[in-house]
Amino acid sequence: MMSAFKYISGDFNPLHNNSDFARAKNFNGLVVYGMLEASLYSCLTGEYLPGKNCLLHSVHSDFLNPVYIGDVLTVTGKISEKHDSVKQLIIKAVIKNQNGLKVSRAKIEAGVI
Repeated sequence: MMSAFKYISGDFNPLHNNSDFARAKNFNGLVVYGMLEASLYSCLTGEYLPGKNCLLHSVHSDFLNPVYIGDVLTVTGKISEKHDSVKQLIIKAVIKNQNGLKVSRAKIEAGVI
């Protein structure tokens, strides 16, 4: 996923591609691309909440802690607002790693088609 994202995005930042560089910057190894991590919010909305009838309007995500290669991530979300007049849901979502550490949070606006 990291390699594919590197070529899709054109982001060759050494923090994501050079272990020695990442460690020299006080990280435990290569840091997973934040936008790769945030793409899991697209999966959450497009596949599960609301699912196939979703049209993603916006995602505001905050990166709280680094994600490393090999981390196991869990994405959860909850509908916090529903606007029937414009067929829109506001979803509060979080991503946690295998240790339960919150690595990202997001506010997602999703249309329901």
